[in-house]
Amino acid sequence: MAKNNQPNKLITEKSPYLLQHAHNPVHWYPWGEEAFERARTERKPVLVSIGYSTCHWCHVMNRESFEDPKIAAFLNEHFVAIKVDREERPDIDAIYMEVCQIMTGHGGWPLNVFLTPEQEPFFAGTYFPKEPMPNMPSFLEVLKQLSDRYHSHPEEITQIGAKMREVLQEEITEGVLSEEVIHRGFQALRQQFDPVHGGFREAPKFPMPHVLMYLFRYYHFTGEETALKMAVKTLDQMARGGMYDHIGFGFSRYSVDETWLVPHFEKMLYDNALLAITYTEAFQITKEDRFRQVAEEVLTYVLRDMQDEGGAFYSGEDADSEGVEGKFYVWTKEEVMDVLGPEDGALFCEVYDITGRGNFEGKNIPNLLKETPESFAARNGLDVEKVKETLRRAKKQLFHHRKKRVPPHKDDKILTSWNGLMIVALAKAARAFGERTYEDEAKRAFAFLENNLVVDGRLMVRFRDGDVLQKGFIDEYANMLWAALELYETTFAVTYVTKAKHYADEMIRLFWDAEKGGFFFYGSDSEPLLVRPKETFDNAMPSGNSVASLQLLRLARFTGEVSYEEKTRKMWNVFHQSICDYPSGHTYMLQSLLLAYSGMKEVVILAGDDETAPSLQEELAHQFYPEVTALFHHEKEKLQRVAPFIAPFKKKDEKTTVYVCKNFQCKAPVTEKEKALRLLRE
Repeated sequence: MAKNNQPNKLITEKSPYLLQHAHNPVHWYPWGEEAFERARTERKPVLVSIGYSTCHWCHVMNRESFEDPKIAAFLNEHFVAIKVDREERPDIDAIYMEVCQIMTGHGGWPLNVFLTPEQEPFFAGTYFPKEPMPNMPSFLEVLKQLSDRYHSHPEEITQIGAKMREVLQEEITEGVLSEEVIHRGFQALRQQFDPVHGGFREAPKFPMPHVLMYLFRYYHFTGEETALKMAVKTLDQMARGGMYDHIGFGFSRYSVDETWLVPHFEKMLYDNALLAITYTEAFQITKEDRFRQVAEEVLTYVLRDMQDEGGAFYSGEDADSEGVEGKFYVWTKEEVMDVLGPEDGALFCEVYDITGRGNFEGKNIPNLLKETPESFAARNGLDVEKVKETLRRAKKQLFHHRKKRVPPHKDDKILTSWNGLMIVALAKAARAFGERTYEDEAKRAFAFLENNLVVDGRLMVRFRDGDVLQKGFIDEYANMLWAALELYETTFAVTYVTKAKHYADEMIRLFWDAEKGGFFFYGSDSEPLLVRPKETFDNAMPSGNSVASLQLLRLARFTGEVSYEEKTRKMWNVFHQSICDYPSGHTYMLQSLLLAYSGMKEVVILAGDDETAPSLQEELAHQFYPEVTALFHHEKEKLQRVAPFIAPFKKKDEKTTVYVCKNFQCKAPVTEKEKALRLLRE
């Protein structure tokens, strides 16, 4: 359907999502007072439609309804229409997504919420079809019914809005979290686990990397082998399935089936960052090279396809190309054979499940669910390394051929919080794999954020085309705190501890609830909305409160400043009820509880010129020690500026001297490498 030649008010925005709707015949407004003032003046309800630029069903609804002149005319006459990019305004999205889940029992995008001019919701839904479907009215029917109801039953509309505001502001009941909730979280995950295909619950299956991080730590502290097996099975199946791009690398958003074969093809920066972290930790724990390979391939994809020339990272890639979901990623057998030739083509098709009939709508998603290079080589009496080399060569050929296709849309905005996660991934990989390139890229991205996304001392949300938008939320500060701590552990440059303290202190100043505890979603200096929420539940990413709980605990042990740890302990009490009600939905926050109950180690290494210091650095980098916070320097005075608790520590005879403390109770210092390693591993 033809787009409107006369653009609407979205044309001056920088958001790729808003610009996708700038030529709709709908008279869209960006979120702001102008739209609500018009609604008050004209006594009209408000449609707030929320999505993001790589959202498949957002595109579908746009083509079907928002580009339709008849629907647009009705919408323009009877409503004030607002478009919101959820990635730029997660505060608005969080509030009204909760409304949708309360009203309908489910959520998703596009999210369409109908408000009074006072921002109070009275109806919510997700995708509405253009034509009626079973149990789904058409979008135009919804608009007509809501417009009639709004004007004919104003008291009912007011009551619904007031009730929703009240529900969203429900009081939190404090309590004390015991160690038992940690084990309840594991038991819940064990019940949800799919032992055949890995992952949790039924399709669609999401990667949920923070759940796997929790299982790694549960195994590490309790010795429960089942926790490790669940995580490893899930990671293996995801990497073998079609959710992983075997040709160009990187993970798609989720799998629509239980086997991980068919993805929802969009790729998001945050998924790939968190999965790179998880595969890196899997390698540290198991020493299995296949996990290192996946982690490094994910980072190859991100550095190749998702990096801005300034060093930061873009947000995501669409599922669709040329209007068809997955078109860029799927293959016919004939095409594969043409590119690779008969011998290599036959081998590739056999291993990667490429057939004439296809495994997805008549075409093929490359995957290793039925076969692996190892099983194929064994079954056919072939040398496995030669098989792998042939497949590597074949994938390179297919990758270069695929580049000739029309690529999916790339959302090239730079988001601070998601970049923080990618910095963590790069810093961890740099340590675990000994790759200096990853360290350099992590530092470059961190510097970009500090140089471009800080305005008057305030972290901001989004950078695009030189334009910076929106004061940062709790996620921006929590993820930058995490990134700074990981960069310190990778570089041992004291400046990163100083930066971590800065982001923690600003986070507390702007977001901490001084009366009841916990972090609000948006800052005290930000635009007031319907309510000021606090999020604890981990969705596709860990919540800001969850990340803050763990990173403040770690920062307390790096610096000796107990006030940071007190904030974490207060959060456990404040969010006690929601964690106890659904522990498996709070696995990132449970990591902080695991650390506290299992005991943390503060390691201070005053380096000399001997071999002990490099050996300890290597041990800390390559092994999995979530309980350890390590301070390292040749000059104690520089360390003491950020960690005053080390003042009594002294270097013995100019040798590397190691202090290992548990919960700040320190053992006698040692200078011998083996003794230091033994204390570290106890």
